Amino acid sequence: MKAFVFPGQGAQFVGMGKDLYETNDLAKQLFEKANDILGYRITDIMFDGTDEELRQTKVTQPAVFLHSVIRALCLGDEFKPAMTAGHSLGEFSALVAAGALSFEDGLRLVYARAMAMQKACEAAPSTMAAIIGIDDEKVIEICAEVSKEDKGVVVAANFNCPGQLVISGNVEAINEACARIKAAGAKRALPLKVGGAFHSPLMQPAKEELQQAIEKTEVKTPSCPVYQNVDGKPHTDPAEIKANLIAQLTSSVRWTQCVQNMIADGADDFTECGPGKALQGMISRISKEVTIQGIQ
Repeated sequence: MKAFVFPGQGAQFVGMGKDLYETNDLAKQLFEKANDILGYRITDIMFDGTDEELRQTKVTQPAVFLHSVIRALCLGDEFKPAMTAGHSLGEFSALVAAGALSFEDGLRLVYARAMAMQKACEAAPSTMAAIIGIDDEKVIEICAEVSKEDKGVVVAANFNCPGQLVISGNVEAINEACARIKAAGAKRALPLKVGGAFHSPLMQPAKEELQQAIEKTEVKTPSCPVYQNVDGKPHTDPAEIKANLIAQLTSSVRWTQCVQNMIADGADDFTECGPGKALQGMISRISKEVTIQGIQ
C-alpha cells in the first residue's frame, strides 16, 4: 500500500519549487493564487531570496506547505495514496493532499499558524535541542525533573525515530536538560537554531489564536486516512481532525508512532513529497522493510 508523507519546517531551501513553476501550468497557477492570498510574492523569496529571508517562520511554513502540496497536486493520476501523514507543519499538507482541506483554506491556516507561532516565539526566550542515542523514556524523565525546578519548561517535542528525539522549552531549561541528558549517556544533545519552543506548553498563546481560525474552517472527510501527530493514529472524522490540529501546537509530534501504525495498517511504499529528505531518513531508521522515495 502506498503512503505519502509531507515534511515540516526545516526542509526549506532557496530555489524550492522554481522548476515546477517554470515547467508546469497548474503549479504556476497555484503559486500565483498563493501570492494573491498571502498579499505578497512568496514565490520571489522561495525562488530567489536569501536563506535568512526563507528561515523566518512566517515565510518558512507557507513556503514548505506550498512546495509540498503543489508537488503532490501536479502528480495528477499518479497521486493515489492509501494513507497520508505529515510531520508537524506537514500535517496541513497531508490534509490538503487527502482532500480534507481546500488548497486555499490550508494556506490560510498555515499562514495564521506561522504568524501565531512567530508571536509566541518573540514573547519568551525559548528553543529546541536534538537528542541522539538515548532511550526516549530517560529523556522524558529528565525533562520532567528539570521542569519541576525553577528553570522553566522543557518537554519531549518530536519523537522522530528510534534514538532521535527533539526537546523543546525555555532556554535555561533546555541547557540544563541537555547537560543532564549527556551525563546520562546520550551520544549528542545539540541545541537547534530555531526561533522558539515548538510543540511545547510555551505555544499555548499560538494554540488559542489558531484554534479560532481552525474552528471557522471547513474540514471534509478525507479521501484516505490521515495519521495525525498528536496520537499517531489514522483519522477520517472532520471533528476529530480539527481537534487534533488544535492540540498539535502544544503536543508532541509522535512521528515514530505515525509511521509504525501506517506500516501495521499495510503501508509498504512511502513517498516523501516536498523539499528535503528528512522524512526518508527517519522512516529508514524506523523500518528496514519498506520502500522509500522522495519527490521534490
